[in-house]
Amino acid sequence: MKVFISVDLEGIGGVVNRRHTAEEGKEYEYARRLMIEEANAAVQGAFDGGATEVVVNDSHGEMGNLLPEMLHQEAMLISGSPKPLSMVEGVQTGCQAAIFVGYHAGAGTAAAVLDHTYVSRAAHQIRINGRPAGETAINAGVCGACGAPVVMVAGDKAVAEEARALIPGVVTVAVKEGLGRLAAISLHPEKARAAIRQGAAEAVRNLQRVALFKFTSPVALEVDLLYTTMADVAELVPGVRRIGGRTVAFTHEDYITVFKAMRAILALAGTVV
Repeated sequence: MKVFISVDLEGIGGVVNRRHTAEEGKEYEYARRLMIEEANAAVQGAFDGGATEVVVNDSHGEMGNLLPEMLHQEAMLISGSPKPLSMVEGVQTGCQAAIFVGYHAGAGTAAAVLDHTYVSRAAHQIRINGRPAGETAINAGVCGACGAPVVMVAGDKAVAEEARALIPGVVTVAVKEGLGRLAAISLHPEKARAAIRQGAAEAVRNLQRVALFKFTSPVALEVDLLYTTMADVAELVPGVRRIGGRTVAFTHEDYITVFKAMRAILALAGTVV
């Protein structure tokens, strides 16, 4: 059984601000070690639950945070950016289950640590089929299109609640609770890792309890950008329509096509100062 693990940084226990998440941050090196250890806990848990192969995708920033020599030696690592499927690159290679570690809630969520959706410097809100969608929903849609149910989500309390509302039966592990966007109360790292390992083992062992998450087709994407100038450049993407001062839309039968259009919109919008 092949298991896919996507690892972000904002939802890792103890991580609360840009000192942790930015490469130039004073505490980044410490935070990346916490990230690696939570990733390793998920990998070991997946093997405990019956996985025979595990692939890990580094999913934060420029996606070069996980140090290969510190990662579980039985895991394969995907790193670097851009990648065709970004945070979930690799799930399309025959994976039978997906796990998200270090995830955070979507932009605008109250009491959510470092809440944002994909590109914080560009996206105010993303909606799919009329409903707000954070990274959990967006990436779960890709996993579902590739045949892999998302069986576990680990991060802060807010993303755990978001995941349970989205994916019936998903295992969630909350390693911290937001006291605001830039503050949290966290489990001790060893307790966080133990909970992640246990949760991953349970999730993989009982993966049949979770159905594939898929968006109803045709898939309608709407992106509220931060500034009107961002919408000016985003509507240059073929098929993208301007539906408001700072809002663009895109509709397609295929979700992966919608996902890639979203990434193109945000990439262009992010170039505008």
